[in-house]
Amino acid sequence: MREGQILALGWVTPEAPGGPGGFPLEFEFPAGASPTGHSMADLPFTLDQLRILRAIASEGSFKKAADSLYVTQPAVSLQIQNLEKQLDVSLFDRGGRKAQLTEAGHLLLSYCDRILSQCQEACRALDDLHNLKGGSLIVGASQTTGTYLMPRMIGLFRQKYPDVAVQLQVHSTRRTGWSVANGQVDLAIIGGELPSELNDLLQVVPYASDELALVLPIKHPLVRLPELHKDDLYRLGFVCLDAQSTTRKMVDHLLARSGLEVQRLKIEMELNSFEAIKNAVQSGLGAAFLPVVSIERELAAGSLHRATIADLQVRRQLKLITHPARYCSRAAEAFRREVLPVFASPDSPLRQPAALAA
Repeated sequence: MREGQILALGWVTPEAPGGPGGFPLEFEFPAGASPTGHSMADLPFTLDQLRILRAIASEGSFKKAADSLYVTQPAVSLQIQNLEKQLDVSLFDRGGRKAQLTEAGHLLLSYCDRILSQCQEACRALDDLHNLKGGSLIVGASQTTGTYLMPRMIGLFRQKYPDVAVQLQVHSTRRTGWSVANGQVDLAIIGGELPSELNDLLQVVPYASDELALVLPIKHPLVRLPELHKDDLYRLGFVCLDAQSTTRKMVDHLLARSGLEVQRLKIEMELNSFEAIKNAVQSGLGAAFLPVVSIERELAAGSLHRATIADLQVRRQLKLITHPARYCSRAAEAFRREVLPVFASPDSPLRQPAALAA
């Protein structure tokens, strides 16, 4: 390093700083240059500092951010102090118990996400030069799909490409949509509605039909009937998800759209997961509407009874979402070409050769 220059190092990797797969970027700052200049040589921050800023904003404190990055809290504080000095702005309001971003902090964070996302894309593009002998795949899903369907897809993919690291992120439809939009997830399957501002940004393809089934305890008196009617449902006691959960609201919306008067259904118990509801129904505590994909094992074992309801089918459309303007890795292409069609509905565009080549 020549006299009068400062060398800044940053690690371009989605892992911990200096972790496997990372490589250093070096920026030189000539003596006398303005820290607010626009050339690459004048950047007043490093990638590590941006990663630390994002971690603090996400975790809400310097200590939790340090833990998440596997570094000490003094190291985090020093990096932020240096960053503020280099930028000549305050990034955090340190008056409260929680680390709150200032206006300048929010502004830098918005660019921070984009910069780090592009760095991750660059690393993955370079990994792709080695075909599918390595690299990574990040898939997303909303709750039900991520719990019951995606693990099967990933299992099939790993059988074909055991050297590719696969990560599954299960969140709400809204959060999953933004993860795809920001480049944090390669592709995702969702069941809810995307935020309106993402409809023109993401590519949305019909994927599969997700059906809700009425299940009863195997010793319930109505099990003997070949078919139930809608009026029979109003005499049943139901086990449901918590009324405030997003999935419960989705289920109620689907039932109402199918012609049921949801407010007339008698709710005996509210639980916090489909697994808990299945156990409650098996124990004779009530009936429930559950996604078919979540009860296949119980139906095969005979521990739950699926009732047929005349003139009532409750379905929703699962959708595949991708970002057409972002880099698509070979792993993501292979997943879309070789795995997604296996689980898609017969009428899904994913079953068509043109869609697979897109």
